[in-house]
Amino acid sequence: MTSPSGIGTRAFAAALKEFAGVVGPDWVFQDADDVATYRDAYTPFRGDPAHEITASAAVAPANVEEVQAIVRIANRTRIPLYPISSGRNLAYGGSAPVQPGCVVLDLKRMNRILEVSEDNASALVEPGVSYFDLYRHIRERGLKLWIDTPDPGWGSLIGNALDHGAGRTQLPYRDHYDAHCGMEVVLADGTLVRTGMGALPGARTWQEFRYGAGPFVDGIFSQSNFGIVTKMGFWLMPEPEACLVGRIRCRRHDDAIPLVRILAYLGYANVVNCHFPILSPPFLAPVDARKAALLDQPDGGSAADWDRYAAELGTHFWQTELRFFGPESVIRAQWAHARERLGVIPDIQLEEQDFTRFPLTEEQIAATPDLALFGIPNLGVFSSLANSTGHLDCSMIIPFSGAALIEGHKVFAQAYRRAGVVHKLGFALTYHWRSFIMFQGLWLTNDAAENARLRAMYVELTKMGAARGWGVYRAHAAFMDPVMDTYAFNDHALMRLHERIKDALDPNGILSPGRYGIWPRGQRKVRT
Repeated sequence: MTSPSGIGTRAFAAALKEFAGVVGPDWVFQDADDVATYRDAYTPFRGDPAHEITASAAVAPANVEEVQAIVRIANRTRIPLYPISSGRNLAYGGSAPVQPGCVVLDLKRMNRILEVSEDNASALVEPGVSYFDLYRHIRERGLKLWIDTPDPGWGSLIGNALDHGAGRTQLPYRDHYDAHCGMEVVLADGTLVRTGMGALPGARTWQEFRYGAGPFVDGIFSQSNFGIVTKMGFWLMPEPEACLVGRIRCRRHDDAIPLVRILAYLGYANVVNCHFPILSPPFLAPVDARKAALLDQPDGGSAADWDRYAAELGTHFWQTELRFFGPESVIRAQWAHARERLGVIPDIQLEEQDFTRFPLTEEQIAATPDLALFGIPNLGVFSSLANSTGHLDCSMIIPFSGAALIEGHKVFAQAYRRAGVVHKLGFALTYHWRSFIMFQGLWLTNDAAENARLRAMYVELTKMGAARGWGVYRAHAAFMDPVMDTYAFNDHALMRLHERIKDALDPNGILSPGRYGIWPRGQRKVRT
């Protein structure tokens, strides 16, 4: 058994015994095989065990009272805890802690669906509730509600929302944190807090009005280590009547500029309210001699050169699909208006691709290739990763403009080319409105030296993006310090604020040390 840093073996054993007194001995895990299940399944340190970040033990409470008791013991004994909801956050660290030796506080047993209201289109759940769990609950009761699920759907609603995850239906539901309403939080000293209207004894609108009176504090518990969220409310999407999909194809490199400008207007006007990826077959094509010559130019190649390359490939330059949900008469009017606005782009191709009525039958569900588009959790994404040892996502938030879209494609492709790394995943997506997320994938191997090179590239991509004003929105546990170092305005004033909050709420630094760069007082690097 390995003890956390600074904790003696006897003191650690005594603390684990106290934990067992709270949750029962079957729910304290300290054997090597049990603790190994909390490793990062997609670890970037594969083949390099000396640098692997692992836990020392794990404890799994069944209710909020047990969480409070564990936290009080940890606070008294200075045992660092790393809370997880389900630990399914693949490509971002999974269930492994940021600091080696933490005790994982596994909340998977807290898996109650406390309330689902069809009239208010909302739910109240505990951290162990997965997207599958809530979907089955709704389906079994015949409720006319949809959830919004990420890929894959086995993770926790609360965990995904707190890490700013997203799905693929419409706003506000696909922005999972934005769709939350009300939290219950255990602080580092065991105090239980409810936010928003939940602070009102006997509250009847906790999942309906998120603010309450006074400061809105919910945000400090996302991507942080200031407390342990034990309940969270979510707004759910009423089941729509139908869905219409409009297909868009643009021929030229510079068509991205009017395309994104018009789509932005339609989104801000709430005519378009779906997520959509904008894909570029020329930019996504494997690098051959012609493409390499373009990328090796200082400006990444001119528009005319890229248009000639696309013509040689026999493909259009940009493509996307708009997905409209709602009454048939409304969504057909929305698509007609979108076609009218987009029709000013020369040679644009606009056509209705699909029309679906709801609810789906079991046969339709079985035949649907991409279930997440209809809010149905699944594990289909793993079919494309069957032979993979894991990957990292170093994904930037870039401006919602065609010029930024073009720039992002070129500078990231050039960076991968310079590094000699195959660029398998690079496209822009509107998970969160008014900006693009530009995914940049790094595919891990079983070779320690190659993985070290990929880790270095993750940091380089982070710095390269920051130099252009593009920030990583969600960090892998192994890279939280370099990511947060890029948020450096006014001598890292934001991080200094985070540290002041940490010192006030968790003075002993027992909750998730190092998460998103927020370290306890004695472990912080000196900034000059």
